[in-house]
Amino acid sequence: MSEVLFLAHRIPFPPDRGDKIRSCHVLRHIAALAPVHVACFADDETDLGHEPELAALAASHCLVRRTRSLPVAGLAALATGKPVSLTAFADDALHAYVARVLAERPIAAIYVFSGQMAQYVPASFAGRVVMDFVDVDSAKFEAYAKSGGFAARTLYEREARLLSRFESRIARRASVSLLVTPEETGLFRARLSDGDEPVLQAMCNGIDTEFFDPQDVPGALEMAGEGPQITFTGQMDYPPNVAAVEMFARDVMPAIRAVIPDARFNVVGRAPAPAVRALDGVHATRVTGAVLDVRPWVVGADLVVAPLTIARGVQNKVLEAMAMARPVLATPQAATGIAARDGFELVVAEGAEALARQALALLHDPVRSATIGQSARAFVLRECGWNHVLAPLAGLLGLGDTGGGARVAA
Repeated sequence: MSEVLFLAHRIPFPPDRGDKIRSCHVLRHIAALAPVHVACFADDETDLGHEPELAALAASHCLVRRTRSLPVAGLAALATGKPVSLTAFADDALHAYVARVLAERPIAAIYVFSGQMAQYVPASFAGRVVMDFVDVDSAKFEAYAKSGGFAARTLYEREARLLSRFESRIARRASVSLLVTPEETGLFRARLSDGDEPVLQAMCNGIDTEFFDPQDVPGALEMAGEGPQITFTGQMDYPPNVAAVEMFARDVMPAIRAVIPDARFNVVGRAPAPAVRALDGVHATRVTGAVLDVRPWVVGADLVVAPLTIARGVQNKVLEAMAMARPVLATPQAATGIAARDGFELVVAEGAEALARQALALLHDPVRSATIGQSARAFVLRECGWNHVLAPLAGLLGLGDTGGGARVAA
C-alpha cells in the first residue's frame, strides 16, 4: 500500500492558529487516505504536550523541539548565504528521520507544508511532491521591509530576495505547488524567475462549521451593562496583527466612541506583544491574552473586525466569525481570497475614517448586521467546508481521484 510523508514546520496540534488549522485538517484528510509519516517541529513545551495526538494519527513521527533562536539562525544564514527561514528550521534529526522513512517505507508522495520544510525533500526522491506554500512568504518579507528601520529593512530585503529564489526553485521541483487563494497563486506566478513553468494551484482554507456554530457555544459571554462589543481575534505577537489592532485602537476607536461612548474593543489572542499589552485601557480596549475558547468572544460580539494592512492568503479569523453568523468588517487585504459579497456577507473598508464610518453604520443597524451575519454563515456552509475543500488531495498525491467539484483553481 502506498504511504505518504508529511513535513510541517510546526506540529499541527492543537489546531488553534491559522497555519495549524490548515495543516491539521490536511494531515487528518491524508491519514484517512493512506498511512502517513510525520516530521515536524515543536515551538515550545506546550507543543510537545500534544505529541500523543500526533502519535495517534501517524504511522510514525519525528517531533523535534526547535531551540535555535532567530538571531542565531540569522548569523548562520549570513555565513552560508541562505535565507534565515531555512536556517531556523534546519535539523539533523529530522533529516535522519526523513532518510530512514524513505529508505524503509513505500512512500509514494511527500506533502510539504510551508516552504521552510522543502529542504528535507531529497533530490533523489522519485515520487510525487505536493508543496503547500500556503502563501508567498517572500512577498510578506518585502512588505515588512517597507515599514522597518534601516537594519530591519536590510535584513527583510535580503530574506525576501533569497527566499523568492528558493520558492521558485522548489516550485519547479514539486509535482504541484499549492497556494491558499487564486490571488496568491497569481502573485507567486508573477514573481517566478525565468525557467520552466511550474504547476500551481489554489487550495483554499476551510472551516469546521460544526465547531464554529453560533447555536452550540458553551459559556457564551454575557456582557450585561456593557456597550457594543467590537472584537478582533488572532495570534497577538504576529506583526500584521499587532499593527492592525494598534491602528484600530488608536485611530478608529476614538471616532466610534465619539458617537457611541460605551463601545468596547476586545483584542483576543495568545502571546500579546508589548505593543499590544500597552493598548489595554486605551480608548476602551481590552486585551485578554490567551483564552480557553475564542468562540464566546466571537459570538458575544456585535461586530468582528479584521483591519489588517498586511495579509497573505485567507484570514481564518474572518471565516470563523462568518461561520458564527457575526457581521465582519474587514480591510481589502483581510478579505482577499474570500469570495463573499461586500455589503451582503461581509463589509469591506480601508483606512481609519472608512472603518469608523462602516463600524458605526453596522452598530446603529442591528437588523442589517444580523442579516449580514446570517448570510455570512450560509456562505461558509455552502463554500468552505473542509471535506469540500480537501477533496482534490487524493488526486494530487496520486492516491485516487480528486473527488470532483472542490474549490481548486489554476
